[in-house]
Amino acid sequence: MTYLLGIDTGGTYTDAVILRDEEEVIASAKSLTTRHDLAEGIGKAAAATLQSAGIDAGDIAMASLSTTLATNALVEGQGGRVGLIFIGFREGDLDKHGLTQALAGDPVLSIAGGHNHAGGEAVPLDLAAIEEWVEQQSGISAFAVASQFATRNPTHELAVLKLLREKTGKPVSLSHQLSAKLNGPRRALTALLNARLIGLIDRLLQRAQSVLSDLGVNAPLMVVRGDGALISLDQAREKPIETILSGPAASIVGARWLTNSDNALVSDIGGTTTDIAVLRDGLPAIDPEGAKVGPYRTMVEAVAMRTFGLGGDSEVHFVSQGLQGGVTLGPRRVLPVSLAATIDPDIVHAALDAQLRGTLPGDYDARFVRRIDVFEAGGLSARDEGVYNRITAQFQPISDVLKTRIEAQALMRLVSRGLVQISALTPSDASHALGRVDVWDTDAAIKALSLFMRRRTGSGELLSDDPNHMAQIVIDQLTHQTCLAVLETAFAEDAFDFEMAPDDLAKHIMTTRGLVGHRGLLRIDLGIDVPVVGLGASAPSYYPAVGEKLGCPMVLSEHAGVANAIGAVVGRVTFRKSATITSPSEGLYRVHYGDHPHDFAESDAALSFIKDALYSTALSDAQDAGAEQIEVTLDQDIKMAEIESRQVFVEALVTATAKGRPRVAH
Repeated sequence: MTYLLGIDTGGTYTDAVILRDEEEVIASAKSLTTRHDLAEGIGKAAAATLQSAGIDAGDIAMASLSTTLATNALVEGQGGRVGLIFIGFREGDLDKHGLTQALAGDPVLSIAGGHNHAGGEAVPLDLAAIEEWVEQQSGISAFAVASQFATRNPTHELAVLKLLREKTGKPVSLSHQLSAKLNGPRRALTALLNARLIGLIDRLLQRAQSVLSDLGVNAPLMVVRGDGALISLDQAREKPIETILSGPAASIVGARWLTNSDNALVSDIGGTTTDIAVLRDGLPAIDPEGAKVGPYRTMVEAVAMRTFGLGGDSEVHFVSQGLQGGVTLGPRRVLPVSLAATIDPDIVHAALDAQLRGTLPGDYDARFVRRIDVFEAGGLSARDEGVYNRITAQFQPISDVLKTRIEAQALMRLVSRGLVQISALTPSDASHALGRVDVWDTDAAIKALSLFMRRRTGSGELLSDDPNHMAQIVIDQLTHQTCLAVLETAFAEDAFDFEMAPDDLAKHIMTTRGLVGHRGLLRIDLGIDVPVVGLGASAPSYYPAVGEKLGCPMVLSEHAGVANAIGAVVGRVTFRKSATITSPSEGLYRVHYGDHPHDFAESDAALSFIKDALYSTALSDAQDAGAEQIEVTLDQDIKMAEIESRQVFVEALVTATAKGRPRVAH
């Protein structure tokens, strides 16, 4: 028998499962995700699963980890402080594809250099100016380097890499190593986000390997990539950006394994996000434009999935517009008040009771903050540092920390840096108050709801006069936003030829009236015409109402709550490597591959060279990832043009794909 251990580190829970021969789940367990040290939750979940299965840790033949950590960090704007070196681009290129937004005030050096479309040097690179800029920086955890047409000639990026390693020793992300495609600003964005995630993912993987080893699990440890494939620890450390959508991709693989569904929508609700994808003929589609997470469209190959900042731990916001008022959820994840009260009960309850004794609602009622020592607090402004120094490792009421209104912005910047954590009202608290969940402090949840409902709508009425009613308002909003997310995905996949975007179609008055079966002069009916597979620990609590509202079957598997962990060990190792051949002039065929372009006089010689090189690279990467029984396939797309009645070579794209089973310990 072969025992496989799958682990998924989510925003709230860490799940673990043990499969026997990839055929049967024999044990599963959950443990709270420990944000200050994710390995603690991994160790507890793995140990509980081993005990439940009744097997020795040494019997595990392979372990694999999927994680929403990178996805959540990008959605919430967290990660280390980075420096971007932007070579050969125009002044306005920083504003393209969200680069300025992603920098979030981190330092950037725009400098002349780069290459042209054919790989020739456009402008010499001034390394002395780069060195001077680097010496002026402080508090940077990693660097990102992007050069114009680096995929056609990466020599400028490689020169900067050498300089940065000599001068700083910090991790460096090069754009051409993350994607072989053009579009420099998007490659720069991908490199920037990769650099921001390096420290976060590296700590997770190192500690995960250590804690499993302490338990006696010495089998190979794999990591799930964003397309559902498995890679080695070293590969994930080098390119952590490839683990964005890792958890959601694993959930799609797990959903297929659990339900054997061929055509369905798969909706996975976690603590931070809801991730929705489509299964067609039993396979998830790969996003041809690159993975999109939050506001960022990267060049990472990943499952075609829409990620929404909506989960059980999404922050509840009061909507004051209109006479009735209401609530909305997300996109930021916060720690539920019921969980904060489990961690620091005396502090949280004392603050909630004091706030309830007040006659008027306060801006920071039922809101707490604590310090989490994950990232270095370097590079803070004087105001941000002043706020940070007042925050302790124990939860404090936010009203005790902030002295002026302007400091609220400083607090949000600290949250974005991952230096502090907010606790506030969430759907998880509402579920506790309604008796659907009973794992944390229900009394604290009821107190938080009692404080929140004291807000007044535009008509001057209280939002609610009963905490249970307030809780139902929150749950109903979660159902509503989940339905909108499913509809948006369906509109996008069905590719209606409308001028409106899928999210606008989902919110359109005709759509909302169709969901409630409008009857008047018009009869409007609308729903989902395929089953929806609901995943996530809270799916059985939230999703039946979603299926009812959308008029479709809701498939809730017995192990839906640990689908991510299942998907982590039933995936396969897959690597795709691509390269381009251009023809800068007649009789010259240039292969853009490796550290520099390679020129040939014949197209057949260029094709033969790149096929051999890509075959070897894809095979080597799959072997390095721990694959066995590897098969490599080659595809080529050659573009020709007719000029003066003869066919002329324009460009060729060659791709090698290596697939294999993950190696297990015998």
